[in-house]
Amino acid sequence: MRTMKYTVSTEIALPREKVARLLADPAHLPKWLRGLVLHEPLSGEHGQLGTRSRVVMQMGQRQLECTETITRREPSDLREIPKTSVVQFDREIVGEGMWSAVRDRLTEATPETTLWESENEYRFSGFLMKLVALLMPGTFRKQSQLHMQDFKAFAEQGKDVRETAD
Repeated sequence: MRTMKYTVSTEIALPREKVARLLADPAHLPKWLRGLVLHEPLSGEHGQLGTRSRVVMQMGQRQLECTETITRREPSDLREIPKTSVVQFDREIVGEGMWSAVRDRLTEATPETTLWESENEYRFSGFLMKLVALLMPGTFRKQSQLHMQDFKAFAEQGKDVRETAD
């Protein structure tokens, strides 16, 4: 088994409550999650704690299918977030030859800006996935940073990745 961990972050020029609601709303996923083909709940309510979803991503010529489970969502009600709390979304993603845990934290940098930090851990099994992890470890970090940049552009300026797709 090969393991990889990294953290990426960005600052978004919007209050934390607004960023949390945009990030948690599944209706917005196609607007900023580049390559998303499908994100459908298999059990539970979309985006809520314990929900399992089927996720299909287009990566170049290849489609990757996996199952995402929401393992933490604090606070559970995003309409009234206490000033002192950190908003946290954790999820586990399982696909062929890959397991991943993502821990997203939103903290108030200033009353009008939000710091989004994303801790990512990957475990790979099977010859092909281990080889991909060994030969292209930076690809995963770059992909995470790209998703954050796309979300930031969507949140701050309303940019939709589908309108600027390659």
